Amino acid sequence: MANLKAIRDRIQSVKNTRKITEAMRLVAAARVRRAQEQVLSTRPFADALAQVLYGLQNRLQFESVDLPLLQQRPVKTVGLLVISGDRGLCGGYNTNVLKRAEARAKELTAEGVQYKYILVGRKAVQYFQRRNAPIIQTYTDNEQIPTSKDSAQVADLLLSVFLSETVDRVELIYTKFVSLVSSRPVVQTLLPLTVQGLEVHDDEIFRLTTKGGQFQVEREKVEMPNTDLPRDMIFEQDPTQILDALLPLYLNNQMLRAWQESAASELAARMTAMNNASDNAKELIRTLSLSYNKARQASITQELLEVVGGAEALSG
Repeated sequence: MANLKAIRDRIQSVKNTRKITEAMRLVAAARVRRAQEQVLSTRPFADALAQVLYGLQNRLQFESVDLPLLQQRPVKTVGLLVISGDRGLCGGYNTNVLKRAEARAKELTAEGVQYKYILVGRKAVQYFQRRNAPIIQTYTDNEQIPTSKDSAQVADLLLSVFLSETVDRVELIYTKFVSLVSSRPVVQTLLPLTVQGLEVHDDEIFRLTTKGGQFQVEREKVEMPNTDLPRDMIFEQDPTQILDALLPLYLNNQMLRAWQESAASELAARMTAMNNASDNAKELIRTLSLSYNKARQASITQELLEVVGGAEALSG
């Protein structure tokens, strides 16, 4: 009976755990939808900004424009901006981006270039602080779904360390959202901005949908019209001054988009991890139930044998 009670308690414990993992899966799914809404809500501004920059690019020869954010200088120190999560229980999301950051740091060291970290997310902060890595600034306890205000705070720091020549280049290491079950850490150069970096490319947005009771992601191609500014357009200010004002906005927008992708990747990874945990709990409950039924049947058989044995002893 003691064995039966232990199995019964274990089944109840696993059932309670499954309720928790299923709830976490649904919460993560809802937040992925919020991340999708954030991407869609920021797109009109991003599209308009990209078109203006594209028009200015065609009106100006960027190579001859002397702006601080376009300044290319010898690279002695690189700022590595690493975006991770504040929480775990999301599969290999945090581990993958931290390994990519370490690998990039080793590549820079092999090239004789110094590096300093700018860390977003508690997991990255804890990881690199334990290793006494060179850190410029850390950001923790961030909103689950980043906003333009959050990204502006980080973008201002990037501008400060770049313009003060604390670092000569800023590289962003974040997790690119591919699908609900797939994401990959990538490295993107944020500063200095380049002519190629300001080109308008066809973009994609993701939409979380349900099909057959299961979540899935549909990716939608967005074509950007590469329309030039009218040739007879008269600027009230020097186009160079307009460009100088727009480049920080462009940097902030790039930062926000990458952060949003990282957030969506984290939530999708957590949703997948919790879904796998729920499935494993269901399978464990089935296995434990079989063990319980076998043990219960054996106990009943043993009791019957004892009753039959006692009856035979009395009759004899």
